[in-house]
Amino acid sequence: MHSFSEKDIPPDWRELLSDYFHSSAWSVLKNNLQATLDQGKERIRPAPEDFFKALQLTPVNSVQVVILGQDPYHSPGLAQGLAFSIPADIPSNSRAFPSSLRNISKALSLEGFGTLPNGDLHHWAQQGVLLLNTALSVKLGEAGSHANLGWKSLIDQLICALALQKPNIVWMLWGGHAQSKLPLIANASDQLILQSSHPSGLGVYKTDKPFLEPGGQKSCGHFSKTNAWLEAHGKPAIHWVENPKGSHQINLI
Repeated sequence: MHSFSEKDIPPDWRELLSDYFHSSAWSVLKNNLQATLDQGKERIRPAPEDFFKALQLTPVNSVQVVILGQDPYHSPGLAQGLAFSIPADIPSNSRAFPSSLRNISKALSLEGFGTLPNGDLHHWAQQGVLLLNTALSVKLGEAGSHANLGWKSLIDQLICALALQKPNIVWMLWGGHAQSKLPLIANASDQLILQSSHPSGLGVYKTDKPFLEPGGQKSCGHFSKTNAWLEAHGKPAIHWVENPKGSHQINLI
C-alpha cells in the first residue's frame, strides 16, 4: 500500500515549496489523498509513483517553459504524470489518441517544426519544459474527480514560488483553467506569458486568441515565440519534435 508523504516530491521542489509543508492546506491534501489511495489505488491515474513525474523529470534549475494542464487523462492506459503526454505506443489513428495532442502536433507543423512522431512528450520534460497538471491525480473514468482533494493549494504555491524565484520562464496558458493561474505569475519579473484557447477539439478555435486559426492554416505561434524568447535570453531553443528512426508521425487529417 502506498503511503503518501512530502518525500514523494523531489528535494529541490520541496525546498522551493518551503513552509507549505507546515500548512493546514498540506495536511488536508495529504489526508484526503491517503484516504483515496487506501480505497484502492488501482482506480487512480496515474499510478501514485508517477504523481510527481513532471517534477522528477524537470528539476527546478532546469525549468525554461511551463505548460499547464488540468488533470491527468482519466481513460485507461494514457496518464503518465506529464500534462498532455501519453505513451508512445498509442496509435495516432486510434480513438484513444487525444485531440489536444493532435492539434499540438498540427501547430508545430504549421510553425515549421514538423509533426510529433507520437504522443510521448518526455523529451520536452527533459529539456526543461515543465508539463504540470493542476491536479495530479484522477479517478479512472471520471474527469475532474480529484479536483477537490486539495491539489490546488500545492500547485498554486509551486507556480507562485517558481515565478518569483526563477526569471525568464515562458508560461503557456492554454484555456480558461490554465489562465486562471495568471494572477500567481503576473507580478513576477521578466516572464513571457502566452495565452490561447485550449488545444482540445472542443476549444481549439474558440476565444479571440485561438490555439489554431479557424480553417487550421495558422497557429498561435507559441512554440516559435518560446524559442525566440529563450534564445534572446541566452538559453538553448527547445527541440519540439524528435523523429526516432522507424517512427510513424501523427496523421493530421
